Amino acid sequence: MKICLTPCKPHGSVRAPASKSFAHRLMICAALADTPSVLTISDTNDDIEATVRCLRALGVSIAQDGENWTVTPTAQWNSAAVLDCGESGSTLRFLLPVVASRGVTATFTGHGRLPQRPNDALLDVMQTHGVTVSDGFPIRISGRLEPGKYTTRGDVSSQYITGLLLALSHLGKASEISLIPPVASGPYLDITTTVLAQFGAKIERETNRFTVSPTALHGGAFTAEGDWSNAAALLACGMTVSGLNEASVQGDRAFLDIVKSLGATVVEESRGIRLNLETLHGGEIDADSVPDLVPVLAELAATADGTTRIFNAQRLRYKESDRLQSTAALLRDLGGDVIETDDGFLIHGKPLLNGGEADSANDHRIVMAAAVAAQKSKTSVVIHNAQAIDKSFPAFFRLYRAQGGAADVQ
Repeated sequence: MKICLTPCKPHGSVRAPASKSFAHRLMICAALADTPSVLTISDTNDDIEATVRCLRALGVSIAQDGENWTVTPTAQWNSAAVLDCGESGSTLRFLLPVVASRGVTATFTGHGRLPQRPNDALLDVMQTHGVTVSDGFPIRISGRLEPGKYTTRGDVSSQYITGLLLALSHLGKASEISLIPPVASGPYLDITTTVLAQFGAKIERETNRFTVSPTALHGGAFTAEGDWSNAAALLACGMTVSGLNEASVQGDRAFLDIVKSLGATVVEESRGIRLNLETLHGGEIDADSVPDLVPVLAELAATADGTTRIFNAQRLRYKESDRLQSTAALLRDLGGDVIETDDGFLIHGKPLLNGGEADSANDHRIVMAAAVAAQKSKTSVVIHNAQAIDKSFPAFFRLYRAQGGAADVQ
């Protein structure tokens, strides 16, 4: 699918979509709980649906009624299940140890770049704690994950640690996870411990060590809060966004502080918040805790006054695309001045981009970044393979058009 974005700034008010980070964790905790749960998740996407699909394949009952999802756990998960994770790294890395904690034999499949994304550190620590893992992809596991002391690297992916925390939280015996620093994407671990605490888990964190006390997870009624990652694209396009928790543990809440450091003004309105981005200037952006914001921030920097350096973003090379390469390619295709470095970019701003045609690299974040770029382009921006947006935000262009944006399918 190609979408043509004509320069035409959206201006209305929209509600932030549900955080997929919260939604994944809520679904899995509900599946592990001892009683049913009702989850309020206002929006779904391909990634969340991958987690739902896998849990159903394991025998968990999940029924949807609008924004409400009733999750009824089962005592015995299906063995020999084939779990299609789609392109969702969260689904794969969360469920590998979780399924192993139930002693279930399962095969994990997926497509896109998922088979190439690294999992060695997670699989290695699982194998030293009772799990047998096949070579290559698809990944087949058998055996039962054992409680105990775990030591693993913290710099590859926070998703590994989240998967272990979810798995160890309900085993009935104490466990400890020690992380070898540095620890990447720490705020995502805060989301994990926050959701687990809502279900009754007892987890203590001391710098790079987690202590998981024996307990049971209890069902209830829970809501996935608004997603700061996707809201960043809406805000950068000029829309007013409601439904965001400004005290959230989501790391991408830092978007407001980052754009303010670049000269933006945050305007509080009765309908939500919006940004005044007319006087942006260059600056330094440490992306270590906010990797998902990098494509949108790069597009804003492309038309800021001066030079912007984005660094500590090397983990983006292992996302749905090599996201450093694909973000730089998007900027160059639209007339931006960017130098790709090992861990980020040097971006020299100019008043307007040229516009033109670019490819999404099958990456949802690149599609949203293209929409941001179109706000300050001389001519239209045509983004190829725009269907990649469905991975995290299928309603994006519907909201974009409803608030005055021009987005035509070609």
